[in-house]
Amino acid sequence: MSKGRLEAFSDGVLAIIITIMVLELKVPPGSTWRALLPLAPHLLTYALSFIFLGIYWNNHHHLFQAVGRVNGTVLWANLHLLFWLSLIPFATGWLGENGLVTGPVALYGTVLLLAAIAYYLLVRALVALHGAESSLAAAVGRDTKGGISILMYAVAIAISFLSPAIGWALYVAVALIWLIPDRRIEKTLAP
Repeated sequence: MSKGRLEAFSDGVLAIIITIMVLELKVPPGSTWRALLPLAPHLLTYALSFIFLGIYWNNHHHLFQAVGRVNGTVLWANLHLLFWLSLIPFATGWLGENGLVTGPVALYGTVLLLAAIAYYLLVRALVALHGAESSLAAAVGRDTKGGISILMYAVAIAISFLSPAIGWALYVAVALIWLIPDRRIEKTLAP
């Protein structure tokens, strides 16, 4: 099957997720900068979530540049990823509303962890379809960065029960790790 519809659908869903997130931000009463202060937790959580969604969109785009076709397994794996990403606005809203307290911080991390696992499963489905000797398999390699991210999410969730602020800091650290562009696919596919 062609990959075009999957890419277009995924782009559309991510655009909707980002739109939903921004629509959840409420305009503060008042016209001074000070009026924005109570919204700081919402804005910071929104910014981090936007960064995570941007990272997923960027990596998803690169991933599908390295493949020629998809199958039913890949379609379901992609839908699984989109499901977890679609919960980011909910987790973002709850965390922004309540600040750095255990429940919202742990839920936020759980959504991020399950999205990371879903992305890993999507990559594995694509590698299985294209073969262990494919350029995609070579580009992805062992995916150390992905494995470290999953581990950091799990640790952050556990730590959030003791210190939500440290859990939050670990989520920020994962985002910073991925802000450094992952050039594995670009290098492998370069002419």
